[in-house]
Amino acid sequence: MLIAIPDVLDAAAVARVRGVIDPAAWVDGNVTSGAQSALAKRNEQLPEDGEAARAAGALVLDALGRTPLFVAAALPLKVFPPLFNRYAGGQAFGMHVDNAVRIRRGTDFRIRSDLSATLFLAAPEDYDGGELVIEDQFGEHRVKLPAGHLVLYPASSLHRVEPVTRGARVASFFWIQSMVRDDGARRLLFDLDRGVQAVAADRGQGDAAVIQLTGVYHNLLRRWADT
Repeated sequence: MLIAIPDVLDAAAVARVRGVIDPAAWVDGNVTSGAQSALAKRNEQLPEDGEAARAAGALVLDALGRTPLFVAAALPLKVFPPLFNRYAGGQAFGMHVDNAVRIRRGTDFRIRSDLSATLFLAAPEDYDGGELVIEDQFGEHRVKLPAGHLVLYPASSLHRVEPVTRGARVASFFWIQSMVRDDGARRLLFDLDRGVQAVAADRGQGDAAVIQLTGVYHNLLRRWADT
């Protein structure tokens, strides 16, 4: 499933993150590429073990924990520490699939990448191009969101970043290992959760139907969760 999650960072938080990462030393983005991605990738990236990436990543992780829509959609078990990239001057990332397992270099931290996430950190009017293009069974989705908004999509998807022909596209990107491995099951749980919340808003949390549906949600999660 592909889900846009608005306002993970408000304008002040975006400014704080940009204040940390913009003056830092950027390097060739292929420092984290696999063999296939290295053939298609042209961008800059913050070193993942650098102080700027750690500090800005902590701000992003804190914001994710305060975003109920992200938690409901991803059902996160592990989140890879956020990374940061920048595209300018015609840079792009050709069609690719993310690695199935991501390992934080120099540590024993690893995750199965069920979901990929891009958190936009530049206003769309500040650059031309740079759309994230994701392909799935429903076709091609072109994503270019306001600063502070996030898109969540299956890491198994074919996707690319279009060339940036003016300005700079700045973003955070990371991967999530979900408690629910199967994308279809995760989507059903997300849709059920949204439905329960809508009924609860109309009838109240104590309504018998709300209680019953909440039980169905948790029993399905209990059946499918891998913790």
